[in-house]
Amino acid sequence: MKANGTLRVLHCPLMVGGNPQSLARAERALGVESWSVAFRDTFARYPCDEILWQDQEAIWQFEWKRWRLLWRSLWDFDVIHFNFGMSILPHWVPVDSTIFGSAPKSVRHAYQLYARLFELRDLPLLKRAGKGIVVTYQGNDARQGDYCRNHFAISPVTEVDPREYSAESDAHKRWKIRKFASYADRSYALNPDIMHVLPPETAFLPYAHIDLTEWNYQDPDGRIPAVPVVLHAPSHQGMKGTRFVQAAVARLRAEGIPFEYIQLAGLSQAKARELYQQADLLIDQVLCGWYGGLAVELMALGKPVVCYLREPDLRFIPEGMRQDLPLIQAEPSTLYEVLKEWLTMRKSELAKQGRKSREFVEKWHDPKKIARRLLDDYQTILNRLI
Repeated sequence: MKANGTLRVLHCPLMVGGNPQSLARAERALGVESWSVAFRDTFARYPCDEILWQDQEAIWQFEWKRWRLLWRSLWDFDVIHFNFGMSILPHWVPVDSTIFGSAPKSVRHAYQLYARLFELRDLPLLKRAGKGIVVTYQGNDARQGDYCRNHFAISPVTEVDPREYSAESDAHKRWKIRKFASYADRSYALNPDIMHVLPPETAFLPYAHIDLTEWNYQDPDGRIPAVPVVLHAPSHQGMKGTRFVQAAVARLRAEGIPFEYIQLAGLSQAKARELYQQADLLIDQVLCGWYGGLAVELMALGKPVVCYLREPDLRFIPEGMRQDLPLIQAEPSTLYEVLKEWLTMRKSELAKQGRKSREFVEKWHDPKKIARRLLDDYQTILNRLI
């Protein structure tokens, strides 16, 4: 800490869903010197304090900046809050991973060797330097194909590229989780389904990626849409179960039920938000068993959300949150019936369900409330280290 007792927190290294960046802003509002760094920008362009790599730079420049960030973490911060189950040093990926694009095999194997030598080696270094280490798991960083196939009747693992949930990647995720468990002072998960495979001391953390003052709710004041607008915005069609959504939409259209369907992909957050305002109902994800960050954004605008919630996973979330959940439950086999009901018989209830959704986000997804909880945890960690 600084001489004046100010806590210094680094959030890194990715920009998944804008969550770490929003937490850094909320922590600063509480008087913490919190800073968010992401290796790369994303198409969504969530605000971030610092983007480390620029696309036009050479790979040696990327890696030089990576090691400089580690040096900064050792000298300029008290707590390092990692996200997406990754640390600063390079991480291993399968040689056939799509992340390599068209890179030749020699490059792929060379990077694999480099990553194997250094992956997570910064954790013991940070621990010896007296830093607090925190990690947040966000989904596919911990989700494992073999566990999902053996325990879940509904999951996204059969809907995506097999390389995403291979035996090799599952084993590597388990190794990373064990490694983090050896050094992290605190671990969190944003999705309850992955808590089955995380250490038992892992705590559930709600999404905290939106500033509620910037997502204004306008009460429709009893307006019943003549032609409801149904929105689906998959960041990954397989993960979100988009083919089931499209099949349900096709059946409803064939029956002549009046509604408009909008499917979005690849837009910046600012551009997409213009279309979010037009929606009367969001279909979020119908395979993972929990709702995503997009659902929080639409609920903040007062829009009802259809989503698959896996009942056994709900034991990991606070009882009060479980009781308050306003999401409209649907799974692939029931999605058509659920949509038909809300677009016809229950169309007049959309506005009321939207109000409940906004209230839920205000209660459970306010980044300032979540930042206060994290600040207490950071302080507890540092008190133990003194």
